[in-house]
Amino acid sequence: MKAHELTKLEEVERLAGFDPVEEAVRTIIRELGEDPGREGISKSPQRVATSLRFLTSGYQQDVDKVLNGALYSVAYDEMVIVKDIEIFSLCEHHLLPFFGRCHVAYIPNKKVIGLSKIPRLVDVFARRLQVQERLTTQIAETIMEKIKPQGVGVVIEAKHLCMIMRGVEKQNSVAVTSAMLGAFRDELETREEFLSLVQARS
Repeated sequence: MKAHELTKLEEVERLAGFDPVEEAVRTIIRELGEDPGREGISKSPQRVATSLRFLTSGYQQDVDKVLNGALYSVAYDEMVIVKDIEIFSLCEHHLLPFFGRCHVAYIPNKKVIGLSKIPRLVDVFARRLQVQERLTTQIAETIMEKIKPQGVGVVIEAKHLCMIMRGVEKQNSVAVTSAMLGAFRDELETREEFLSLVQARS
C-alpha cells in the first residue's frame, strides 16, 4: 500500500468527520503544554492538517498526468534552461520548511517539453517530505526518463529552517546541490556553460 492511501478504518473515520491528522496535531499541542481548546488555537489542528496536506500533495500526483504528453518534435539541440523556479519543501528530518530556487537545463534529443511543465514537475517532488539531495536527483532522473534528452542538469539552492531556527542557527547558510546526467556529466564544457548561466543574475 502506498503511503498516501487510506486504510478502510481511516476511510470510515474520515466519513464520520474524524481526521487523524487533526487529532495528531491536537495531541502535539497538548503535549507541548498548551491548551488545544484555547480560542486562538482551537482551530489550529484543522489549519495545520490542511496545510500539511497541501505541502505534501506531491504524493498524490502522477508525473505522466502532470506532463500530459506535452512533448513536441523540434529540430533543436541547444541547451534549454528554466532558471529560478521557486521551491518550498519540508525537511523529512524535522518537518521544517526549506525553500529556495531550482535551475533545470536539458539538451533536447529531437523532442522538447512545454516550458510550464518543468516547474510543475519540480513541485511534484518538492511537495513531499524531502531531503534536498534526493529532491535534486529525482527531478533530474525523471526528466531523463520522460523526455530522453541528451543530458540533464539540475541545481538547487535552498535555505533550511532546521539550520536557521535550530541546530547551528546560521541565518545565511545556503545549501547547494546538483545532479548532472548524460552530456552534463560527460562533457565539461556543457556543464560549465550551464553553471555559468545559472550564476549569471539579471
